[in-house]
Amino acid sequence: MRAWPWLLILVATVLALPILIVVGFLFVPAFEVWGHLFDTVLADYVSNSLLLMLVVAIGTLVGGVGSAWLTSMCRFPGRGVFEWALLLPMAMPAYIIAYTYTGLLDFAGPVQSGLRALTGWGWGEYWFPQVRSLPGAAIMLSLVLYPYVYLLARAAFLSQSLCVLDVSRTLGNGPWRTFFTVALPLARPAIVAGLSLALMETLADYGTVEYFGVSTFTTGIFRTWFGLGNPAAAAQLSAMLLGFVFLLILLEHHSRGAARYHDTSQRRQSLRRLPLHGWQAAAAVGFCLAPLILGFLLPAGQLSIWAITVSQQRLDLEFIGLALNSLALAASAAVLALALALLLGYGRRLLPTRPVRIAVRTAGMGYAVPGTVIAVGVMISFAWTDNSLDGWMRASFGVSTGLLLSGSLVALLFAYLVRFLAVSLQTVESGLSKIRPSLDEAGRSLGLKPGQVLHEIHMPMLKGSLLTALLLVFVDVLKELPATLILRPFNFNTLAVRAYELASDERLADSAPAALTIVAAGLIPVIILSRSITRSRASR
Repeated sequence: MRAWPWLLILVATVLALPILIVVGFLFVPAFEVWGHLFDTVLADYVSNSLLLMLVVAIGTLVGGVGSAWLTSMCRFPGRGVFEWALLLPMAMPAYIIAYTYTGLLDFAGPVQSGLRALTGWGWGEYWFPQVRSLPGAAIMLSLVLYPYVYLLARAAFLSQSLCVLDVSRTLGNGPWRTFFTVALPLARPAIVAGLSLALMETLADYGTVEYFGVSTFTTGIFRTWFGLGNPAAAAQLSAMLLGFVFLLILLEHHSRGAARYHDTSQRRQSLRRLPLHGWQAAAAVGFCLAPLILGFLLPAGQLSIWAITVSQQRLDLEFIGLALNSLALAASAAVLALALALLLGYGRRLLPTRPVRIAVRTAGMGYAVPGTVIAVGVMISFAWTDNSLDGWMRASFGVSTGLLLSGSLVALLFAYLVRFLAVSLQTVESGLSKIRPSLDEAGRSLGLKPGQVLHEIHMPMLKGSLLTALLLVFVDVLKELPATLILRPFNFNTLAVRAYELASDERLADSAPAALTIVAAGLIPVIILSRSITRSRASR
């Protein structure tokens, strides 16, 4: 037991090392590069990132909160299908939906080609919105990120007491006034939490903004590292982006602390959903159908058409190798993340002291950090380790070890653990919180050691949580692009990298098989999440 706190603190410190290194580079001089960035592109990085966040915030709030309220509190045709189907866009990575809509809406795409064939117009004789633009990138991100808000908002609406809503109705408030004055404020903390997740994903995005030519912090970090060859300036840009992320976290915590609306009723009744008829039912169906079609059905359908009829990429040995690389990386990262999550989560349960709680929270903060920032921190720390080891071996034995860690799969897996440990950690801690402490005491009274209690009592009861944690990390790693681009070994590709490379070469149709494989894998945890949310009200 005495070794547990030190082990937990050591694990947390190692996992936080890339982020701490990025922050530490704030004090490394890079004046010439910073002068160049300040005079040319820094203003664009800041303004574009802020505008992107603003538009995505509006889109995700409207789509997520509106659809969550309709599917939770109203009755209309198709509501049961929309309950789970509205989560499907979560399986579609933003960069893949960006490639798809570019192929559909560009000048040579089927939409504009059909418009010219129908009207006889030529180039320059009509106006058509540019999909490769900042508003286009914001729309793409909104279509795949609104499920974060929908997921948490719907869970909050389903958990609200009907007593409170009935009181509002007896005071003369209609359903919409009740929504705005009672239900929405009660769900505010959950909505803000979902919005914070969506905005953090917006700041972390690289594939969409790079493909659309929008200069943001993530593209700037990549260009500064590889274009200007200045790790210090790239790390300092990463620290600025980190400041944006932590500002969002602070705003989310402040919103929770400042809320003055609490549902104190303990009564939970069967939901009496408001029936919608006529134009109201049609409007509800249209409101829920629009994000589902635009965010999943249309791009998935177009990808399927490309993969079957146009793409030259077949299921040959090369594609199978890419799939095996991706699956092996994702599976390895998922298993390692689950093992660390069990270690940290159970360690905190055993020793709920302040240092241990801080260590566990520190280990789980990587999910709030963009992949480019983590990749920069990992490259700097691993390069320093390799150089130090090589220098010591040369001085002591006259042997050069070269680069053992940098540019290896070890560095890539470590970056995945830093980035996605929080996903499995939160899932495991949620499962552990439902197990009564008396079961631990019973096991210890029978002579079981802490490790045996975890293995023989907790893990069988946590099967659902453990499977969910594995699947979520597996799919997140499968979709991860910027960290993989920066840290992958030479001549090592994944499905995400191949889809990005082909799309960057304007071979959109050829990127479809890899993109479809990633989307198909993402459907599994989405279905699990949907089923758990749907059962939540019944379990109460």
